[in-house]
Amino acid sequence: MILYVVKDIEQRQARREKESGKRKITDIALLKTIARYLASVIGSPVSMKSITDYLTSAGRKVSQNTVSDYVEALTESFIFYPVERFDIVGKQLLKVNNKFYMVDMGIKNYILPRKRYDLGFTIENIVYLELSRRGSKINIGKYGSTEVDFVTQKEGVLTYYQVTADMTAEETFEREMRPLKNIQDNYEKFVLTLDRFSLGNYDGIKVVNVIDWLLG
Repeated sequence: MILYVVKDIEQRQARREKESGKRKITDIALLKTIARYLASVIGSPVSMKSITDYLTSAGRKVSQNTVSDYVEALTESFIFYPVERFDIVGKQLLKVNNKFYMVDMGIKNYILPRKRYDLGFTIENIVYLELSRRGSKINIGKYGSTEVDFVTQKEGVLTYYQVTADMTAEETFEREMRPLKNIQDNYEKFVLTLDRFSLGNYDGIKVVNVIDWLLG
């Protein structure tokens, strides 16, 4: 499968060779390493510096500009989708520490060794793809020191989403609800979860089963 990904990127590179200022992707080993790294940190904040530092620690010295070019090649091929962070209070985009999601979790399972299975991030990736399919503009929400998994905008209307595999533990329930409770506006707020024990409306915050939401 990774061969098809590389082939697609090579074809795109061939078409853009005439564009000035565009760096050609020639190091396929580096491309695969960056793809594996991005797949391993799905749903976590990432910067070009953090990727560069990872590569340097693994004995591969590259510049942040080079890393940026290779990440761009992976996103232009729609293997990874970058999502910018959004300051909910200031209503502005933040240009650091984006998150990345994958077009197909099967690719992640193919290119990474299976040491453990993270259900939470898998659900988060699925929710991102569904929100994108529904035509929403998607950002990661920042509210003070807390984070909202997704803030969507459609026709000027915001919607907030938290995503978690299970809400039954009290500490998890409080952690997921806290950022939404802090937001002082009247836009809809959802927590999407696999469990069916915590479903309901909590002071305007709707806890919904994620399977039902996907089928809705």
